[in-house]
Amino acid sequence: MHRRHLLKTLAGLALCPLCAPAGFAADAHWSYEGTTGPEKWGDLDAASKVCSAGAQQSPVDIGPVIRAQLPRLNIKWPLQADTIVNNGHTIQLNFAPGGRLGLGNDNYELLQLHFHRPSEHLIGGRNFPMEGHFVHRNAAGHLAVVGVLMEAGRRNAAFARITATMPGKEGPAVKADPAFNPRKLLPGKLGYYRYPGSLTTPPCSETVEWLVLASPITVAAEDIAAFAKLYPMNARPVQQANRRAVLRSE
Repeated sequence: MHRRHLLKTLAGLALCPLCAPAGFAADAHWSYEGTTGPEKWGDLDAASKVCSAGAQQSPVDIGPVIRAQLPRLNIKWPLQADTIVNNGHTIQLNFAPGGRLGLGNDNYELLQLHFHRPSEHLIGGRNFPMEGHFVHRNAAGHLAVVGVLMEAGRRNAAFARITATMPGKEGPAVKADPAFNPRKLLPGKLGYYRYPGSLTTPPCSETVEWLVLASPITVAAEDIAAFAKLYPMNARPVQQANRRAVLRSE
């Protein structure tokens, strides 16, 4: 591997901790359209074969659900992010160690937050203008992603801070606005849908416990438009459910 390419890869892993298990193979170029779009992800490299061959791929269209007594989401996130980066696929905020998500007896550390437009998950065939993904990892390396659906409406001050300070071009991470509070991107009620799935980007690893919040948040239409200027479409199409049950918290 060329030294310059190696350094770029290592930098990318530092910004995206969940990508590390895939190794250098996941560094293959991918996009959301054309010859490197979602339909071709499974052909990118050996690490990404599961994108086309996997049976528990994400996102999905959440339709009929099973009501269940699921554990409440015990969220203990920090009051600010560490850095913000335009990584060429989305806007991502990275967090210093210490943020936690408790899910029953499992504890996950908050790694990063990133956004998709439009939403990747659908609810009864309906998508939303955007979706935020809070990515967590436990000691065993398994991931839990809290999905927050976003619709146009009343301004959300936390998201407004992101769109006001997000880098306009792909490049290295910079310090995030210290006034940004990730907890302000949560709805008032934390009822959620739960199902086993995958990363929604290469290498599409099927190691994710999806926790999609049932109540969307509202953000200003102008802030959605600001994000759309950078990423008008960065959402993977919905995948086959393949008989997976989606649970809905009581």
